[in-house]
Amino acid sequence: MATVICITNQKGGVGKTTTAVNLGYYLAKDKFRVLIVDFDPQGNATSGLGIAKNDLRATMTNVVLGQARLSDAILETKYKNLYIAPTTPELANAEVEMTKLNKKFVQLKMAINSVEADFDYIIIDSPPSLSLLTVNGMIAANYLLLPVQTEFYALEGVAQLLDSMKLVKKAMNPGLKLLGVVATMYDKRTSLSVEVLAEIKKYFKDKVFETAIPRNVRVAEAPSHGVPVGNYDKFSKGAKAYKELTKEVEERTGRSK
Repeated sequence: MATVICITNQKGGVGKTTTAVNLGYYLAKDKFRVLIVDFDPQGNATSGLGIAKNDLRATMTNVVLGQARLSDAILETKYKNLYIAPTTPELANAEVEMTKLNKKFVQLKMAINSVEADFDYIIIDSPPSLSLLTVNGMIAANYLLLPVQTEFYALEGVAQLLDSMKLVKKAMNPGLKLLGVVATMYDKRTSLSVEVLAEIKKYFKDKVFETAIPRNVRVAEAPSHGVPVGNYDKFSKGAKAYKELTKEVEERTGRSK
């Protein structure tokens, strides 16, 4: 059965989607079958993998509203072993409709249960908010992965997110664990980045991944070309960091090769 990882942070602009796309890419390079579920109405994971949103036969909106099966929405990407369940901005409207459903908190879990035997990893890219969509992601997941930007106010809101995780764990998903915290946009040349990383380690202790994702122009450029950074420039510092992070994820989830 698949290991389901929900990548989340209620703060925007922390590298959440970038982490989802590049972690998925390198897991697939390691011969794992990987599905990225784009569950953020912005749909950046979809466009970041070069998927055109105009001609989609089904999206996560259709899936969570019971209009299509998840298997109907899944698309192959141009990368071997890597698949995506795409999203368009309509998902924001679907969230309102979901509130009327009897099983509104487990729509994503039910969808993922139907395909998890087909994949080794399923990565959920959540929206930057503590919304119904985010809660669905937490309930569907085995693990949470939390990207935290090494900038001022980095830990703002994190306590609230962890409180939500505890509530979900207690009420709906007792097996949910924090896989780890990854520091993003790290610049070792600045004292601020160094100080914030030290604060993150003080707060999360051994849950912090050894690998920090550096502030890197190649990482920033790759999404505009609709490709992961490992495909855009595999020798860049950002690509090497995501490759190392992937190894740590494999070890922590017990699937190291």
